[in-house]
Amino acid sequence: MTSAEAEIESSAERSVIRNLVATMHPSRRRRTNAINTRATAAVAILVLVLLATLAAADELKVMTSGAFAAAYLEIAPQFAHATGHKVITEATSMGTAENGIVARLARGEAIDVVIVTSGDLEGLIKNGRIRAGTRVDLARSAIGIAVRRGAPKPDISTVDALRRTLLQAKSIAYSSSVSGVYLSTELFQKLGIADQVLPKSRKVEGGQRVGTVVARGEAEIGFQQISELVPIPGIDVVGPLPAEVQRVSVVSAGIGAHARHPEVARRFIEFLASPAAIAAIKKSALEPMLVPVPH
Repeated sequence: MTSAEAEIESSAERSVIRNLVATMHPSRRRRTNAINTRATAAVAILVLVLLATLAAADELKVMTSGAFAAAYLEIAPQFAHATGHKVITEATSMGTAENGIVARLARGEAIDVVIVTSGDLEGLIKNGRIRAGTRVDLARSAIGIAVRRGAPKPDISTVDALRRTLLQAKSIAYSSSVSGVYLSTELFQKLGIADQVLPKSRKVEGGQRVGTVVARGEAEIGFQQISELVPIPGIDVVGPLPAEVQRVSVVSAGIGAHARHPEVARRFIEFLASPAAIAAIKKSALEPMLVPVPH
């Protein structure tokens, strides 16, 4: 059947229906018209509900530092599936210069949720980049060491063993974020080997992961938050620093000063801090912190 024929047939059907309704008894005709009106109203309500649902599905913009990236990337789709809100990942590392999280927030970007170390978050709150009173601590993160896949694993079981490993290593890589700052400005000095170790050490910048540098063979050993080392292919994680010289960071979340969807942001942070997120957090070598969420 051609489209023209279909239109003629449809028109004919409508004409037959109108004629039948016209020949009905007035009371029956009124009932038929009422049914049609109710059906039309039901369709209209259904459309309005659908439009309201679509309007309620806000797009949530999130920035996270590398320490929580692996856990976040697993948890975010769960939240999106449960709520219908779309979670847009704007950053998965602190970054540097104009592309870093701090610089982008300073430019006034409308970011709903920011996940960084507690020290960095407090600095952002002080500078007015994150809303005061919205900080929620999510996990603890420890520093670890990695080598290229298949390479001998050095002994770092004690402070003395770590010192020997650092002195014997041909090259060392560390991050530009909190773990790298600690290593290069405190740990090496505390071990009394800064003069010997710093000249053969490389700070990894530009959004690169230390593990990636080690996997390429550009550094014999690498230091970073264990949660940032674990997802990198081509490396073996040796383990954490000895407890005596370990520096544990707290990863926290807060709502951006220019957040467009602060209520949804609060719900997302609640989800990150809930029992539903524990498995993903542990899987990424972080220690979850279940703490009350401010309302």
